[in-house]
Amino acid sequence: MAGSSNGNVRPTMADVAAHVGVSRQLVSLVLGDRPGPSTRTRERVLRAAEELGYRADTAAQLLRRARSRQVGVLFTMEHPMDADLVEALYPEAARHDYSVALSAMLANRTERQAIDELVGLRCEALILIGMSAQAPEDLARVAERVPVVEIGQRTNAAGTDSVRTDAVRGVRQAVDHLVSLGHRRIAHVHGGDLPSAPERRAGYLEGMREHGLQAYVDLVPGAYTEEAGARAASALLARGRLPTAVVCCNDQSARGLMETLLRAGRSVPGDVSVVGYDDSRAARLSFLRLTSVRQDVNRIAELTLGAVAERLEEGRTENTHVVLPTTLTVRDSTAPPHP
Repeated sequence: MAGSSNGNVRPTMADVAAHVGVSRQLVSLVLGDRPGPSTRTRERVLRAAEELGYRADTAAQLLRRARSRQVGVLFTMEHPMDADLVEALYPEAARHDYSVALSAMLANRTERQAIDELVGLRCEALILIGMSAQAPEDLARVAERVPVVEIGQRTNAAGTDSVRTDAVRGVRQAVDHLVSLGHRRIAHVHGGDLPSAPERRAGYLEGMREHGLQAYVDLVPGAYTEEAGARAASALLARGRLPTAVVCCNDQSARGLMETLLRAGRSVPGDVSVVGYDDSRAARLSFLRLTSVRQDVNRIAELTLGAVAERLEEGRTENTHVVLPTTLTVRDSTAPPHP
């Protein structure tokens, strides 16, 4: 072992560098706790320094500080899909030998506060599920401190990765399905500017155009909540003539719409076929049986933690953005329209 053949000779930075196979300058940066080296390189240098006995106390202290192997997850309390994703992230994190720290977005708690809390807990990376309101430049500043992976949206902030599904294609699948059943008057309850909502709206418009149904385009304002779906149903009922089918921006919106239609004496799918998005647990409830665009949460979790591991363990610095395909799960809420 370099520098340790004589017990009276203290190992040098050059010995540590030779042991790891890196430059002395890099070792100096690591042992000086200065920025530059990747997390994995930093860990290797600190372990070598501790093994060789070079400034052992300092090296051991820095090594303990360098790795928490904890990943922070920021999510909302409002959306079941977030809970499904959190549940899928836990076993995938464990597979990479990471623990998970959760921080929820609340009405009285800003996203910035939630992010700062996770960083303060020594999280080595952050996973943001869906609802990031951070400006790209603000998110980029966070990414300078720790790797950031966005689920469900892509802000294009410098230094961030993203994993999301092909929302345009997903809603196209919903429209294709309804048209194949014979529907023409198909409405879309959209989610405004919420994450992924513009893409879902674009998929609806594209599908209607491809089927020559531009004259039947019907965009109804909504959001990702049951209450928004209920309001959309009330607006449709107030017209007097309902569309024969509705594609909702997510399953919660679809549930609120369906329950409001049923309370008004209208049947689903007898009077109106309804399609949701997410294929969440709610869609599978026996009293809903909602046809829904499925997002594969297990695959999303796998790719998200894979992106984290590539940053932390392999030193990847370039951004990656993954778009996953969707599938349509057909259940009892869609049927051919009444003649």
